[in-house]
Formats: sequence, C-alpha cells, structure tokens
Amino acid sequence: MIQALRDRRTLAIVLITPMIELLLFAYAVDMTVDHIPAAVADMSLDAESRALIEALSASGFFDVAMVVGDEADVVRAIDEDRVRAGIVIPPGFGTQVKRGEAQALILLDGSDPFTVNSGYSAAMSIAQARAMELLVQQVDQLGVRASMASLPINTSTRILYNPAMDDLIFIVPALAAMLLQVLSVNLTAMAVTRERELGTIEQLLITPIRPMELMVSKMVPNIFVSSIALLSIVLAGIYGFGVPFQGDPWLFAWLSLLFIVSGLGLGLLISTVSQTQHQAQQIAMLLFMLNLLLTGFLYPRAPMPPLVQAIGNLLPLTYAVRLTRGVFTKGVGLAFLWSDMLALAIYTTMVLVIAAATFKKRLD
Repeated sequence: MIQALRDRRTLAIVLITPMIELLLFAYAVDMTVDHIPAAVADMSLDAESRALIEALSASGFFDVAMVVGDEADVVRAIDEDRVRAGIVIPPGFGTQVKRGEAQALILLDGSDPFTVNSGYSAAMSIAQARAMELLVQQVDQLGVRASMASLPINTSTRILYNPAMDDLIFIVPALAAMLLQVLSVNLTAMAVTRERELGTIEQLLITPIRPMELMVSKMVPNIFVSSIALLSIVLAGIYGFGVPFQGDPWLFAWLSLLFIVSGLGLGLLISTVSQTQHQAQQIAMLLFMLNLLLTGFLYPRAPMPPLVQAIGNLLPLTYAVRLTRGVFTKGVGLAFLWSDMLALAIYTTMVLVIAAATFKKRLD
C-alpha cells in the first residue's frame, strides 16, 4: 500500500483511466451516423428532382455538401473523401415520374462501414416514402388505374469499393494500421525507462551523443521489425482472407513507413516522460484505448463532439486509418491523400522533436 502511494504518477493513471473510459463511452461513442455529406448530380433540374433531394436532406441523414455535374464527378468527390455519399438524378426525371419509370441512384462510400450501415437503409426508406407519396397523389388524381401501377420512383443504391458489403474489406485495412500502431508504440515505449532501470543510462550520458541521435538510434532497428510485421499482416489479409488490394504497393509502403516512424516516435515520447517501465505500460494502454475509440477504427468519428474529434486528431492512427483505407480499399493515389499524409508528416516531426527535448530537459 505504501509503495503504491509513493508512485503517485502510476496511481493517478490507474485512477483516471476508468473515468476517461466512462466519459468517452457516454458522450463520444455513437454508432448512428447521420448528416452524411453528399454530392448531388441533378441532371433534371425540375420540381420532382428537387423534391427528392429535399426529402433526403430533410431526413437528417444526408446533407448536400456540394453540387456536381454528373455521376463521374460524384465518384471523384467520394474518392477525394470530400463526401461520403452521392445522389444522381438523370435528365427528364419529372417526366419519367409521371410515367412511373423514374430512376435515381444513391452512391455510398464502401470503405466506411458506418456510412454504409446508416446510409443504405436511410436512402432506401426515404426514397420509398417519397415514391409512396407520389403514388397516393396519382391515386387521388387518376383513381383505380393509378392504384394498380408500380411505384413511380425506383431508387437503386450502389456501394463503391465493396459492393458485396464484405466485413473483412471493412476491417482488414484499418486493423493492419491498428496492429502496426500498437506494435510500433510498444517497441519504443520502454526504451529509455529500461535504460534507466538497468542503470545503463549513465553510460549513454558520458558519450557525446545528442538527444535526437539517441532517439533515431532507438528507432532504426525497430523500423525493420515493424516493416516485417506490416508485410506479414498485409500478406495475411490479401492471401489468407482474400481482401483485394486496390492501390499502389509502393505508395502504401512509403505511407506505412511514415506511420511506423510516427508510432515509434510516440513510443519514445512516452518513454521519456515515464519514470518506470510500469508507467510506460500504463500510458501505452491508455493510448491503445483512445485509439480504439477516437480514430475511426472501431467507432464513427462524425457523431463525436468537436472536442473529442480534436483529441482524436492528436493520434496518428486517425490519419493512418484514412490513408490505409484510401490506398488498400479505394485504390486512390497521393493526389487524394496528400492532406492526411502531410498531417502525419508534421505529427511525426513534432513528436520526435518533443521527445528529444523532453529527454534533454530530464538530463539537465
């Protein structure tokens, strides 16, 4: 008991962690995704097409984020991650409604399981409700003849990148990023504290090595270990579970290397601020929990409060999940992923500088 009270930092982490979990599950975790940003390609521009768009928007499940020219522009907007869904209405929609032959297309981002789960059922039910409303109007106007007709609007939903809604295609790319994050952080989280507890830190102090050089020396061997682990995870996903790899392997390799360095740097930062290996393990476990909840790996980020999303932006896995799904599942290139790559590069630089500065301050 006395020993536990002496280690106040570890005691504080143990006591605070359950409260953080409770608050996050109570206020941050919500599996229902609404206000899905959507791109609209209305090529009819008549009263009926506008009514359908307004019905989808008024439901609260879809928000018209941008208006584009055709279906290709909608797909491009989803590729660029600017929207999660698309609404395509062909020319002559109003005339086709009167004939009972109207067609509308809903496109959903199949790399995001939360969008698919919420958007698919919402789109179908809203479109069907609108079609029933039009059918009732026709019955009032034309009587029995209209009541024997089919619904005037037929809405089809296409799920991009994962039309079969295979759970493994949703899970494996993000899981690869998650496993790599856990491995890279744990490889270096106890690097400095281990030296301190073994008494070998003094041998490092008498050498002319600089703090940044020490950080890099701790990272380099672990980069190879993490790279081999990543390769085994990806190959198991592709050949063991049959998950298709759609993108450029070299782009994926370079982005993964950047993510590995960010994870190793984060582990070094944990190691420099911890007094003991046990403290480093506790912080790493807290970080693991935050990664599960706040990065979009397990729960959708869109319904989270802005403050919780901002905390999630401080975790490299947030960017890695989007990058991995973009290359692995969507097959898009750097032109669509550069913002997340830039954010991850800035994060990596900052965490290494802070880790080196913290280590130097503690030496002083």
